[in-house]
Amino acid sequence: MARSNACCLVLLLLCGALLLDVNPGMMAISAVACPQYCLEVEYMTCPSTGNEQLSPRCNCCLAPKGCTLHLTDGTSVSCS
Repeated sequence: MARSNACCLVLLLLCGALLLDVNPGMMAISAVACPQYCLEVEYMTCPSTGNEQLSPRCNCCLAPKGCTLHLTDGTSVSCS
């Protein structure tokens, strides 16, 4: 009975990996942890939109890469 349960578990894991399009030999979990703080951002600019002032994001974790957050104190933060 234990062997049958173990086989079912392995089969279930392999099916899940195939459904998620994951290579079973390289089952690594990757996650990005975003800090839970919000800068005082006035507006945001991104290379893809030129000088257009976009709606601000709280921090670089939530902004697209390459964009710049312009803070209310006149400084800016480049998101890389």
